[in-house]
Amino acid sequence: MKNTLKYFLLFVFTSTLSAQLINYPETKKITHTDDYHGTIVADPYRWLEDNNSEETHNWVETQNKITFNYLDKIPYREKIKNRLTELWNYEKYSAPSKIGDRYIFSKNDGLQEQNVYYIQKELDGEPVVFLDPNKFSNDGSVSLAGLSFSKDYKYVSYMISKGGSDWREIFVMDAYSNGLLEDHIKWSKFSGMAWYEDGFYYGRYADPKPGDELKQSNEFQKLYYHKIGTAQENDILIWEDKENPKRLFGAGVTDDESYLIINVSQGSSSYNGIMFKDLRNNSEIKWLFNKFDAQYSIVDNLNDKFLIQTNLDAPNRKIVLVDPKNPSKENWNVVIPESKDVIQGVSIIGEKLIVTYLKDATSKISVFNMEGKYLYDVQLPTLGSAGGFGGKKEDTETFYTFTSFTYPPTIYKYDVKNNKSELFRKADVKFEMTDYETKQIFYESKDGTKVPLFIVHKKGLKLDGSNPTLLYAYGGFNISMQPGFSVARIPLLENGVIYAMACLRGGSEYGEDWHKAGMLEKKQNVFDDFISAAEWLIQNNYTSPEKLAIQGGSNGGLLVGAVINQRPDLYKVAFPQVGVMDMLRFHKFTIGWAWVPEYGTSDNPDHFNFLYAYSPLHNIKKGIKYPATLITTADHDDRVVPAHSFKYAATLQEMNEGTYPTLIRIETKVGHGAGTSTSKSIELSADLWSFMFYNMDIEPKL
Repeated sequence: MKNTLKYFLLFVFTSTLSAQLINYPETKKITHTDDYHGTIVADPYRWLEDNNSEETHNWVETQNKITFNYLDKIPYREKIKNRLTELWNYEKYSAPSKIGDRYIFSKNDGLQEQNVYYIQKELDGEPVVFLDPNKFSNDGSVSLAGLSFSKDYKYVSYMISKGGSDWREIFVMDAYSNGLLEDHIKWSKFSGMAWYEDGFYYGRYADPKPGDELKQSNEFQKLYYHKIGTAQENDILIWEDKENPKRLFGAGVTDDESYLIINVSQGSSSYNGIMFKDLRNNSEIKWLFNKFDAQYSIVDNLNDKFLIQTNLDAPNRKIVLVDPKNPSKENWNVVIPESKDVIQGVSIIGEKLIVTYLKDATSKISVFNMEGKYLYDVQLPTLGSAGGFGGKKEDTETFYTFTSFTYPPTIYKYDVKNNKSELFRKADVKFEMTDYETKQIFYESKDGTKVPLFIVHKKGLKLDGSNPTLLYAYGGFNISMQPGFSVARIPLLENGVIYAMACLRGGSEYGEDWHKAGMLEKKQNVFDDFISAAEWLIQNNYTSPEKLAIQGGSNGGLLVGAVINQRPDLYKVAFPQVGVMDMLRFHKFTIGWAWVPEYGTSDNPDHFNFLYAYSPLHNIKKGIKYPATLITTADHDDRVVPAHSFKYAATLQEMNEGTYPTLIRIETKVGHGAGTSTSKSIELSADLWSFMFYNMDIEPKL
């Protein structure tokens, strides 16, 4: 009897641990409907799209108060934060890049809010601070968003982002004295800085309407040339397109400054056009490819010809040499043909072509001579991801960084001629990676398609269905999910959590065909792939619905929102982060129109039907018991505006008939994710993992 009472009391305690009584605010509803091709759709929370209104500000404040009141009551939240802080506190380096006769790299001492850039004469020389973004602001909310040196290395231009916004301001500095010049450029967005002689090319938009900077649709980007020492209003307009307001222009200059290359994209489509200008004779800008029938990327010029990476008639991409005087494909010289592995990128170092392939979502590096003859592979430590291999044609060495799930970022110096990798710098993380193992399996999706799944866990795992598991995925925009180290995940692994990452259709893991299989009317394949991954983990006794959490951000946030509508029974915890939740109106804000090639648009009646069928916001139903859900967004997110998450949270709180919490965490002075300060990154991870453990009735050992 005593034991029965003891277990009853224990059950009551653990059951109520995650069942805090939450008095959700009653979010005001308005009568607003839209007619989509004869279908009337209500939008009662439309008013939350106004990020400047006092009502919206009050709603955000109230929601955050409820969320943080809930999180504050989790007894081990501070311990998780402390462990994350301890883990985060190690020196983090980028691979060095050669800048003339010097090297530049970034470093974070451990807990600095932003990485600091250093420069040194020799690789073993004394590094000196070159640029410290921590001095941009007192709270780390202003980050470095781009750095570019002039061809003679005399000047450096750099971009800053305030509060994580996609808007950029550009400044110019003397690269030797570090003296800041008077040059200052505003309202640049989705642009690099391409130096030519004593200035650079960049893209910008017209000044946005005051108050609408973070939500106004970005259209009619223009390409300018800025000459050092002049005011922005005197910059020279290089290119604009008055007929196509939604085209984006990215400028690049070949290493020898012979050509200006203009990449012309139409939103997020993989297909683009290329224009060029011969800078030696100041010729007119001409089209190289104007059909927008494939993806084209110029590697560099080889004398008067262009070495190009393309997927035209080659879904896995090939490398071709093109004469701009005769650019038709029948005149191309194929240097490296398409293979079963996807070409991710190519660089020219030491008169050799270093090609990065994607083989079953892991990196493979092959080296060819300039005529395309295979020479050898670069030996990598294990299955993982390798990136870098930058430099000039004449360089004989380069650097790359290798990482995997339990392999912290490690920098290697690579001797191209002798195919020799030498350890240059290793991260000293307080984590014993040999205690864990990674495997890759291939499971069947609903239609029989084989999909890769990475699984990471402690060695000696028992397959008894009781293991807490976090399943992560993205599935879109031709972006691959590859092995990579995350210090934020270590507390999960240390506490017996399985981390699983699925490589869904919509990504680039298997080329353009894999991408197309998860876009537009085929987007449901992405959700089916994810649901099948969850089912596989459960059926193979890795976990159970009571111990499965799911996570995704941006397009991955859309994914999480869609699958908890379609299969809420599979998951205990859900993290839809900065998600695209309103599939009928996403194209109305900032750069949302650019995603129409990927998603479609509700303006098209055929597209409307499949968008409406899965839109996370519009498929929340009464009577469903949703998983414990922590929605995250940020006030400066002008990529996926926070109104998506606001409306979604209000609707889910209204409709959810389960007992698990539905909360929204709204960060301040943060954007879509890039440039987030160290302290805010730690706080977010601590809140996510605390919420997850709490709602799984697990007390982590810390």
